Amino acid sequence: MSIQFLNCFTFRLRVPFKEDTGALCLLLETDRGLLLVDTGPGREDYQRVPLMMRALQLVTQMPMDPNQAAVRQLARLNHRPEDVRHVVLTHMHFDHCGGLPDFPQATVHVHRREFEAFRRFPRRFLDLAYVPHHLAHQPDLMLYEARGKSWFDFPAIPLPFEPPMWLVPLFGHTRGHCGVVIETDGGYHFHVGSAAPIGFTEAVPQRLARPMVGRHEARLRAFKAAHPEIGMTTGHMPLSFFDQLDGE
Repeated sequence: MSIQFLNCFTFRLRVPFKEDTGALCLLLETDRGLLLVDTGPGREDYQRVPLMMRALQLVTQMPMDPNQAAVRQLARLNHRPEDVRHVVLTHMHFDHCGGLPDFPQATVHVHRREFEAFRRFPRRFLDLAYVPHHLAHQPDLMLYEARGKSWFDFPAIPLPFEPPMWLVPLFGHTRGHCGVVIETDGGYHFHVGSAAPIGFTEAVPQRLARPMVGRHEARLRAFKAAHPEIGMTTGHMPLSFFDQLDGE
């Protein structure tokens, strides 16, 4: 079983350091059909630009390329929108779930706390990254809560797929943020979403990183160092990560 890594949203940070990055979405085949982990922004987000996306333009440079939308990238891989049967979300910010309307037949798998944060009103400022119309098509939802299981020393929630997959609660970046673990032929891949800085960079001081990514960063770095055999990615990766994949 192989995982395809897609860059579904490019931008260049201006602060706190300059870095060209891409929003990472994972595509894989399961026993229940094609599955995406996160979607990046959707086609509509480039026409009806969310408020937080506009705010992000103040501190970043964006090509605003709708061809990076996951649905268009999958078309280039000869997949139709209805081929995507499931979407697993790390969290529901616009740059991670904005593409849901492009896959209207997909079942959406997300932690219950995150869904409740998404639909909460009134919203706090950071909640402006939640965009209500991303669920206006009323997709089938499967909501998850902890059931006392674990993966290594992390709490883990089994997902109903083969290859085996788990949601790993890493609350902090958002109220219900989760990582996703996928069992691979070579072991495991641990996608930590936005619970760690871009590509685990150390360029961001911890005092700045923690308010952005939450309290799990140090633990995730220690786990990465202790388990070099496990592939680990973050929700946004340096463009060099995708360039390397293109060269393979």
